[in-house]
Amino acid sequence: MISAEEQKNLLLNIARELKREITAFAIGGTAMLFLGLKESTKDIDLVFTSEEDRKEFIEAARKIGWTDLNSAVVYGARENKPIMLKFGDSRLDLFVKKVIYFEFSEEMQKRAGKIRQFEKNFILKIADMHDIILMKCATDRLKDIDDAKTIIENTEMNYGILLKEAKNQISLGKERTALELGYFLEKLKSMKVNIPNKILDDLWPVLQKQIKEKAKQVKQEKKG
Repeated sequence: MISAEEQKNLLLNIARELKREITAFAIGGTAMLFLGLKESTKDIDLVFTSEEDRKEFIEAARKIGWTDLNSAVVYGARENKPIMLKFGDSRLDLFVKKVIYFEFSEEMQKRAGKIRQFEKNFILKIADMHDIILMKCATDRLKDIDDAKTIIENTEMNYGILLKEAKNQISLGKERTALELGYFLEKLKSMKVNIPNKILDDLWPVLQKQIKEKAKQVKQEKKG
């Protein structure tokens, strides 16, 4: 496990090797450490907005001993898997724009209001807690459920943000978003987490609309 201090030092060491300024976004447990919502994490999850920035970061990490790791071992056949690197017991999960089946949207980027700078060339923006929860639907591991539970029980949630981003993700072509978010929240509710019925009720018509549109599309394709 990586503590907050270890995470900071690992990122500082990589930042010292960067040849130019790049910006990344911290998600998952990495973001939770910066937000004081977790004491340790299994890996450092970062999202870049360009492949060039990710390559620059990977090159810097390799210079100080980080080595490649097969992402299929952790993520299986999921789409948009990260490039993974390891250093001792530490791991980097490095995404570009997409996190499994979620788009790291412009809205998500704007909500990442907290910023940390490492040396002169690495700027890290911390994902908003609502977006952390949404992206944890992508992996739906036990630790992700536990992390979401921690966020909800220790922060003031605005479920309207979750609903709005779910609709935004659908508009970006991520059609499974409403279903996955609803399933994730229902699972949390079954664990006695206080999930308002309103967010679940509001997700249902979104899902119904998708089903109707899909049925209409299939019908039109058959006619064609």
